[in-house]
Amino acid sequence: MVYLITFAVTAISTVILAPLIIPVLRSLKVGQTIRSDGPKRHFGKAGTPTMGGLIFLLPVIIVTLFISSPSLDTALLLLMTLGFGLIGFTDDYIKVVLRRSLGLKARWKLAGQVLLSLILAFIAVVFLDRGTEVWIPFLGYVFFGWLYLPFVIIVVVGTTNAVNLTDGLDGLATGITAVAALGFLMISIMLDNQELAMFAATLAGGCMGFLVFNFNPAKVFMGDTGSLALGAAIATLAVLSKTEVLLVFIGIIFVIETLSVIIQVIAFQTIGKRLFLMSPLHHHFELKGWGERKIVLVFYLVSIVFAFAGIALFKYMM
Repeated sequence: MVYLITFAVTAISTVILAPLIIPVLRSLKVGQTIRSDGPKRHFGKAGTPTMGGLIFLLPVIIVTLFISSPSLDTALLLLMTLGFGLIGFTDDYIKVVLRRSLGLKARWKLAGQVLLSLILAFIAVVFLDRGTEVWIPFLGYVFFGWLYLPFVIIVVVGTTNAVNLTDGLDGLATGITAVAALGFLMISIMLDNQELAMFAATLAGGCMGFLVFNFNPAKVFMGDTGSLALGAAIATLAVLSKTEVLLVFIGIIFVIETLSVIIQVIAFQTIGKRLFLMSPLHHHFELKGWGERKIVLVFYLVSIVFAFAGIALFKYMM
């Protein structure tokens, strides 16, 4: 019941906050720019306020601070979410406020992400006694040793950028992250980790509240401010629960979207052809004639099915 209340409080707070922040973003003229080579139907979205990640980040942080008991787990979750959110905010600010199309230089963005990932791994292993074990289906907990540090970097940086790639259709990344957060809520409950469960509930609530304004036709976009923060939050939940490998199931859409980009690049560089009409994968279906809502709802369904599969597998193997 406490998790349901936490979820509801965060969702309602986000819904209340959105009408206050969206006009401010609109008055600041922080509108979305659209890729010239993207689907033509996206041109109508130009100018829609972005940097809307602030709308759900504020309630998630505030509710977490008020409801969760002080702990290093909670502090790490907030540090990673805020840290990556700040990187995204800086990138958004440079692009949409300062009108510099390239945004934050890639090397600085990556450096910040790697540094925060190392901080997460170090604190989790040294101060939380998390160890360097990773749960792998059918094998149980496997000792990674020093390889755990680069493993965490790959998981965190990979997840955050995967969420960023997925954030290309109205409500897509928001809804998929809500599903992932609810998946980690169930896993945290099974592990009897109240701190992780509380944060997962607030994260899911924030996403669902934001979805009211982000679903097609979107009134606001989350920008890198939101997508990087969401990716970091999900990855940190996985790291602290020792279930990083379950991200393949619970975050299946993030994995597929990222793989579609990688495959597209490799195919073009090796055989000179594109396997998809456009990547990430959601754009391929758009160019095939699928409606935006249809794509999003189908991806939601796939995400829910795989999240349940991942949870069931974890429960069975425990």
